[in-house]
Amino acid sequence: MIKEISEKDIEVFINGIKYYFRTSTNEDIVVETPYLTSAKQITVDDYTGIIGISGERKGFVLVTASEEMLRHLVLSLGEETATQDLIHDVVGEVANTISGNARRSFGPGFMISVPMVLQGQPERIGASKETNGYVIPSRWNTFPFQLVVALK
Repeated sequence: MIKEISEKDIEVFINGIKYYFRTSTNEDIVVETPYLTSAKQITVDDYTGIIGISGERKGFVLVTASEEMLRHLVLSLGEETATQDLIHDVVGEVANTISGNARRSFGPGFMISVPMVLQGQPERIGASKETNGYVIPSRWNTFPFQLVVALK
């Protein structure tokens, strides 16, 4: 049985993104009001980490952020320089960590893929046009970023 995404589901992801930044950077983030969007309306920033979801739920989780934010994040994690490889790694790690934490809440039927990292603007995210998701706009330091959750 496929369940639609609920407000409680969104809270799992909001708590996950807050937990990631609090434990990794010792700083809290500001989470703004989530809103519904369609797959074709999702906009991405310089880098995007995507986790595919399969099993009892289907869809994806993505984190998208500017290169500037990710450079600062890499440095705040203790690296001396923010190389392209580390920027790729950190955006994938954020998406993977949030999805992994959600898996604990949703159970073993919530299966996650390895992270896929995209740079720049893809032609499309890879979801069907009928897929709807929730954008969770957030801010770390002064940097805006988005977490997008699309689940059925």
